[in-house]
Amino acid sequence: MSYRTYQKRTAVLALGAALAGSAVLMAAPAAQAAVVNVNYQCKTPIGDKSAVSPIDIKSVKNGSAYKLTMSWQKGVSSSPVELGKGAVNPSAVIKVGGADGGTVSVSGPANAAAIPANTPIKISDLSGTYTPRKSGSVTFTAGVLTIKALGTTTTCTPSNSPKPSLTLDVTAAGGGSGSGGTQSGSGADSGGQLPQTGPEDSAIALGTLGGTVLLAGAAGTLWLTRRNQHRAVRR
Repeated sequence: MSYRTYQKRTAVLALGAALAGSAVLMAAPAAQAAVVNVNYQCKTPIGDKSAVSPIDIKSVKNGSAYKLTMSWQKGVSSSPVELGKGAVNPSAVIKVGGADGGTVSVSGPANAAAIPANTPIKISDLSGTYTPRKSGSVTFTAGVLTIKALGTTTTCTPSNSPKPSLTLDVTAAGGGSGSGGTQSGSGADSGGQLPQTGPEDSAIALGTLGGTVLLAGAAGTLWLTRRNQHRAVRR
């Protein structure tokens, strides 16, 4: 193999390694999401009830804020009478923890179809807007669920200290010196968008940095290889 051919092959392999390393770093997740079982203890007009439902919280970044969508995979509570279309109006709070604090209020549309008597009430997806007040790793955990139907109110409180359903790395505007608090829900606009798990800009920047470091290492390898080849020729 000639020196020139060897040099070209070494350059191609180094560039491939740099690009592969950059792709791996760019694929690193900016958020962690998990479906968490929540044991709800509900205070209803006809007595106490309990139900366990897997809860999923997802986010979509929108400028400096995040749209949060909270989903129930199973129904909770029930009614001794049929609940007609549009009779159930749910809302909930999401607890904010980690680097930030407070709660996010989420709400959504009423039931699209009638709910038969003594049947678990399926909660529609609820959404709200979270604006970071502090920078860092922030967690989102299911809080109290409120169901209003036929002039009555049912309150369901998690009793099993559920783990966070979502963790985001966020950056607050203006340095993030503010304190946590209650943030408003966004109403019944939760449909139509595929959920994402956080901002892409930090992952892209990290991937670019990783590619630069690897390329610098590859350049050093080529320089040493060329120097050794010249020494061998002189000998």
